[in-house]
Amino acid sequence: MISAEMISAPALKKSTHRAVAPAWHTTVILVVLLGFSALGAVAGNRLSNGPLPRIAQYMLVIVMEWVLVGFIWSSMGRRGVRMADLIGGRWARPLDVFRDLGIGIAFIIVGGGALQGLGYLMKAAPNHVLRSILPKNGTEIALWMVMSMTAGFCEELVFRGYLTRQFAALTQSAAAGIVLQGIVFGAAHGYQGWKLMLIITIYGTMFGLLAHWLRSLRPGMIAHFLQDGVGGILGRYIAR
Repeated sequence: MISAEMISAPALKKSTHRAVAPAWHTTVILVVLLGFSALGAVAGNRLSNGPLPRIAQYMLVIVMEWVLVGFIWSSMGRRGVRMADLIGGRWARPLDVFRDLGIGIAFIIVGGGALQGLGYLMKAAPNHVLRSILPKNGTEIALWMVMSMTAGFCEELVFRGYLTRQFAALTQSAAAGIVLQGIVFGAAHGYQGWKLMLIITIYGTMFGLLAHWLRSLRPGMIAHFLQDGVGGILGRYIAR
């Protein structure tokens, strides 16, 4: 259970309670995210068995996520909010990069490990749609890594940056902002089935807590990239 006392940094609360875009803008983002999720849940079988090749699926995800980021960036600019303000943190020297890398790896080991245990208890295994989109050759692995880097940056910016602030501004609660973005994050993965969606919801909330605690999306971006990139490559061999 997340309480308001657990999330009580006054300096951050002021910024999270200020919307970075109008309500209609957030509605568009939510419709796109949930619409693609519903499409993936309904049409997953057809997409996984063709006619859309894996490379085309990767490219579609990459393009869609950068379009969302561009849409967010254009609205923030009208309100005088910079992308750096949404991302937070700072890399002034190489040590800062290694610090955030270490935090990201530790987060995956501790948080991801705990959720792996939860997934085992729930018997939540990757479905055939998820297994079918894993890379199978060198070209697909290279593009998978590009897609993972895109997801690490774009999804953290969209969910832990943009949506967290929008929901916090709407509810006037930083805790609610973190929980609501986690719910949307889980709901945006409809193609993975309800059990994994629940786990992803919890993981998304944990990413939100990490970003709030550090006042930076950078460690979460690194963790997200490593989770997707390395997880996809390892999953390719496990799924054989």
